[in-house]
Amino acid sequence: MDLKDRIAVVTGGSRGIGRAIALKLASLGAKVVVNYRANAEAAQEVVEAIKAQGGEAIAVQADVRDADDAKRLIETAQSTYGRLDILVNNAGTTRDTLLVRMSEEDWDLIINTNLKGAFNCTKAAMRPMMRQHYGRIVNITSVAGLAGNAGQANYCAAKAGLIGFTKAVAKEVGSRNITVNAVAPGYVPTDLTADLPQELVEKGIEMTPLGRAGSPEDIANAVAFLVSDEAAFITGQVLSVDGGMVMQ
Repeated sequence: MDLKDRIAVVTGGSRGIGRAIALKLASLGAKVVVNYRANAEAAQEVVEAIKAQGGEAIAVQADVRDADDAKRLIETAQSTYGRLDILVNNAGTTRDTLLVRMSEEDWDLIINTNLKGAFNCTKAAMRPMMRQHYGRIVNITSVAGLAGNAGQANYCAAKAGLIGFTKAVAKEVGSRNITVNAVAPGYVPTDLTADLPQELVEKGIEMTPLGRAGSPEDIANAVAFLVSDEAAFITGQVLSVDGGMVMQ
């Protein structure tokens, strides 16, 4: 796979899966815009890691929940590198609790970050991608969006919504040579999953036919394929990278 001179924006790119995606795309030749909301130091570390391996990257602060911030993120990528080829909507967070205890604030935060954030960034990216008749968009969903998960009604709703969003947008922009796909990770140890009780972690691995947790690099490899020319005839699909945890 060769992404030489492709310009990529990775939201939530300062840590975990986003960090791995940014590093992988850069290793294949892409120039990467590493988006972060709050942790400037972590985002800059990703940029320096990319530069150390001979790549090119910048860090851009933007809260993707805000439409103006998302627009500024995309415009910064264009003004810096001249175009935008790849958008990976990875930014996300969790606020887990049973629905009966869930606050409206926690519901809104997850929907706005995990679903509305992808809407904001994708909408901002549409015009430049449509003008150039080329684009690759990958949305990071979750097996939770496919199968549901007790205590995560907000997260599951957002991730399931992202799947519907992926399929709808793929149908809208396919004629412009823009593909839109989703990757659904299984259990991957990151900061996002660090607070899960050990018994749930063990149960998740037990439910995984391959018998192990995933790694951020497992997810990054799938994203790299979907944004490459090798996947030019794939759109509107959800690729589960979960060791077989959820089979549909």
